[in-house]
Amino acid sequence: MAEIVVDLAAVPPGTMKTVDLDGVEVVIANVGGECFAFGGICPHEGGSLGDGELHGTTVTCPWHGARFDIRTGAVIDGYTDEPVRVYDVAVDGDVVRIRTA
Repeated sequence: MAEIVVDLAAVPPGTMKTVDLDGVEVVIANVGGECFAFGGICPHEGGSLGDGELHGTTVTCPWHGARFDIRTGAVIDGYTDEPVRVYDVAVDGDVVRIRTA
């Protein structure tokens, strides 16, 4: 199991931050004070989801507009049927902990 710890202040509400988790690009998103973590690469053609747009619990890929639910990784619409991976997140005081299973 791998883990990364990020300062909560680095991800204010309504923003995203891309981090490296054992060589894998992971995006942390803060939606109204609740944090989510998901795979940072769009399965369609490899666009960086951390460079996309966050609207509530939906992230839009900046390359071709595929949209994903950041809570589940499910595809909402776009050029792919492949979801993005989601990661376990725990907020512990002023830090966010992301873990792989």
